[in-house]
Amino acid sequence: MRRAPTDVAETQKRFTRRALLLGGAQIGFMALLGLRMRHLQVDQADQYRLLAEENRINIRLIPPARGEIYDRNGVPVARNVQSYRITIVREDAGDIDSALTRLSSLVELDEDDVNRAVTEMKRSAPFLPVTIADRVSWDEMSRVAVNSPALPGITPEVGLSRTYPLAGDLAHVVGYVGPVSDYDLSKIENPDQLLRIPRFQIGKVGIEAKRETELRGKAGTKRVEVNAVGRVMRELDRREGEAGDDLQLTIDQRLQSYIQLRLGEESAAAVVMDCRNGDLLAVNSSPTFDPNLFVSGISVADYRSLTENKYRPLAAKSVQGTYPPGSTFKMVTALAALEAGLVSAEDTVYCPGHLEVANRRFHCWKRAGHGHMNLQTALRESCDVYFYEIALELGIDKISAMSSKLGLGERFDLPMSGVARGLNPTKDWKQSVRGASWVIGDTVNASIGQGFVLASPLQLAVMTARLASGLELMPRIVKSVNGVEQGIADSASLGLNENNLRHIRRAMFSVSNNRRGTAYGSRVIEDAYRMAGKTGTSQVRNISAAERAKGVFRNKDLPWERRDHALFVNFAPYDDPKIAVAVIVEHGGGGSTAAAPVARDITLQALYEGDPPLSAYPTKDRTRIEAQQKRIREMMPDRQGKRSGDRA
Repeated sequence: MRRAPTDVAETQKRFTRRALLLGGAQIGFMALLGLRMRHLQVDQADQYRLLAEENRINIRLIPPARGEIYDRNGVPVARNVQSYRITIVREDAGDIDSALTRLSSLVELDEDDVNRAVTEMKRSAPFLPVTIADRVSWDEMSRVAVNSPALPGITPEVGLSRTYPLAGDLAHVVGYVGPVSDYDLSKIENPDQLLRIPRFQIGKVGIEAKRETELRGKAGTKRVEVNAVGRVMRELDRREGEAGDDLQLTIDQRLQSYIQLRLGEESAAAVVMDCRNGDLLAVNSSPTFDPNLFVSGISVADYRSLTENKYRPLAAKSVQGTYPPGSTFKMVTALAALEAGLVSAEDTVYCPGHLEVANRRFHCWKRAGHGHMNLQTALRESCDVYFYEIALELGIDKISAMSSKLGLGERFDLPMSGVARGLNPTKDWKQSVRGASWVIGDTVNASIGQGFVLASPLQLAVMTARLASGLELMPRIVKSVNGVEQGIADSASLGLNENNLRHIRRAMFSVSNNRRGTAYGSRVIEDAYRMAGKTGTSQVRNISAAERAKGVFRNKDLPWERRDHALFVNFAPYDDPKIAVAVIVEHGGGGSTAAAPVARDITLQALYEGDPPLSAYPTKDRTRIEAQQKRIREMMPDRQGKRSGDRA
């Protein structure tokens, strides 16, 4: 049957429209395919060519700049300095021995460094760069760069290295950095990939370690193009990391350096605390060490010289060391008795030179006795028997409670290594730790800071600041982070009777300013800066009956390790306390002769913010002090940490 002409025309029209639509779609698809092929083959040709050639694009971590550390006045105490180093990537270098042989013809390589690098390459991923030579000269860097075509996988780099401008002055506070060890990694549950870079440095002790995460920052990344022999051809792109936080400490670098020089080579410690807000102005331990020795890895000889030194230069004695506080603890016993209402400031006790307790004789340091003593005279002349007597009536529980209120036996939350708790003994403590009952003789010993009582210089400084202020001050050592001031907690009142505190302060004033005071020889003459203090001498051995029968040996006649510790605590000015100071000289003998003169010099240096006038000292001391000031002034570092002998 023939179709009508109109139907044929309509069919042809539909067919033509479909053909055009289909053809247009095909052409559009082909056009898109062509554009995509052009994008891949032309625009991204270099990238895909490199991907096709054995994955020749490497992604590498960019270590961030470590945060720097400054003192309260902005003086740098831990800095980053530009340094040159030579690294090697194992997977790009090929034959390691041949690569190192070629490199050694251009740069003098230390055998220990090479062996360490080879060991690190075997233990780390093949694509991680390992440092072969660190802190090389510019000439050596240039020679390696010029010969880089013949040194596949070996790259001269510019990096940052940690340095401590003031050397040992803040070593025990700031600490130091060093290469990451397996032990470091074992302590971290999910270690940052940065820590797996061979020779990457992290904080080992001190603030460097305790604030490691903040100081480290976050890594960046870069993509680099390498050729068939492993040479880096170009950097494709880079994402910078985040630098670590800068920290500002409460420490005053000038005061810290002065104290370090004043302590000299004594085995000693000193702490200076602001009585108004708890800021630690100086935290010193002596002798000290140079933390720069540890940055790249300390030599065996240098490390042995530190560990075998009987004065323990690596120990932060100011916060880690705990010692019997001796007579500096007597303020605790006296204040506890006043608060309990067991004694008044006028009540007297007779001191014949000893006290018989439970068939045992407890001696006073003055064998002939002090006679009748009240609270002020007992503290002024450090009579032991007075405190034995009131402790028997008071009991250890009240003494321990007051000790705790004044900060003893507390581990303060500071970013320093090994901050000690000390020991504030109680009946329960002795039963649980020693498996023995508390006896009355333990209370007698504790009343004068002997027996089981232990305190650090930091705790003694806190105790003194709290006595001076009546506030529950907490020590602080980080002042700001990235310029943002860290909050100071409001210090609550200790809740002690102000009249009782005045009695204690007045007695401490007489220790330093009354002719019969144990620290009168180390007094301050300037009325505006007079100090109130307390001497202490703590025994490190028991004196036998045979020794007493012969006459107690003088400290200077004994081996150094058997001599008594010398202590002194003070606050100043007496009428308006600004600073509290605690000093201990290990095995120094008497607190009045070994520790008090040091504390007096530190106090004046802090209050005058530099060398005090000679008129602040007793006349008999001025010639010696003038020579001492001149010697220390010549050795003081400048703002760059250079001492006079090092300056050009």
